[in-house]
Amino acid sequence: MNRRQFHQTAAAAFAAGWTGLSSPSARAQGRKLYEGLGRPPMKWRIQHSMQINDWKPETLQLAKQLGMEYVNFWTSPDRYQEAVQSVHAAGLKVAKIGNGSVHNVAEITLGLPGRDEKIEEFKQNLRALAAVGVKTQLYAHMANGVWSTPNERNRGGAVCRAFDASKTPTAAGSNHNGPFDRLYTEDELWKAWEYFVKQIKPVAEETGVKIGVHTDDPPGLTLGNVPRCIFSSFEGYKRALEIADSPNIGMGLCVGTWLEGGDAMGKNVLETIEYFGGLKKLFVVHFRNVSSPLPHFYETYLNEGYMDMYKVMRALRKVNFEGVLIGDHFPRMTGQGPLGQVYTLGYIQALIERANEEFLAT
Repeated sequence: MNRRQFHQTAAAAFAAGWTGLSSPSARAQGRKLYEGLGRPPMKWRIQHSMQINDWKPETLQLAKQLGMEYVNFWTSPDRYQEAVQSVHAAGLKVAKIGNGSVHNVAEITLGLPGRDEKIEEFKQNLRALAAVGVKTQLYAHMANGVWSTPNERNRGGAVCRAFDASKTPTAAGSNHNGPFDRLYTEDELWKAWEYFVKQIKPVAEETGVKIGVHTDDPPGLTLGNVPRCIFSSFEGYKRALEIADSPNIGMGLCVGTWLEGGDAMGKNVLETIEYFGGLKKLFVVHFRNVSSPLPHFYETYLNEGYMDMYKVMRALRKVNFEGVLIGDHFPRMTGQGPLGQVYTLGYIQALIERANEEFLAT
């Protein structure tokens, strides 16, 4: 079989719906398909995506050089069409677009004045995504963002984010980065989630956009007078998604954040992937590792933290995860350019290939 015949045969197999997991006969067919190159396909239908800060030609060229098929980025809806067209012209696809104006919104999370206006903006964002063919949104439901303590150093002196409960943390990444003037109750947060999700559910289903809700970072704590009680545990996610009761509202699993929570999450990250991935409610995965669970952690290289990240990738392959996978929170290395990201993306690609090969061999 020459290379052209191989690609034609492989494309036909995928068009017929082959996943490599459906049955032993399908896996056998997959092994036979790839005998011509002496190796399995690089990946299954997972959307391994590179975070980019712009869509300039040199940025998109780097993505191509790294072997990426998908990219993701943050911008405002008025720029969605321009960005998507530029990405497509470079021969890439857009896996996800983030909009900071409808991400970590205090009015929504706490039911504050202005909530209905922000929910309407959220609905319009879903419609704007669908209009440019993007069908995944990652949404964080934290009232006051991601909390951290001063950066620390990991392998080779690379700079990394950290959280140490013995120090005073600060927040970033929301429209209210700091403490509120009173303590909110868990009941208030659950009622606000129910109100929000019932409003957006019809639009998510109408547009076909899948909303993956990000894990609280860090999870399980009360920060700035807000208890993190919903997206901070297995049972919290289970209850929240049962309230949503929609095929379009699911999990945006941050592996690093789940590892931050440790045993307090109720289920480990592999069990969590098996459960929500088995329900097809796992839409986005942030793929990163940390040094240890709370009360103190720092973010690490993928092969430096306390989790064996190959086990995580193998769990994703086992449930045939076809959502968006994103390397995140990269170590800041010495030298020029996004070296931490480049290192991470290469490592992830190797894990994807190895996990796929393992399943085709069984």
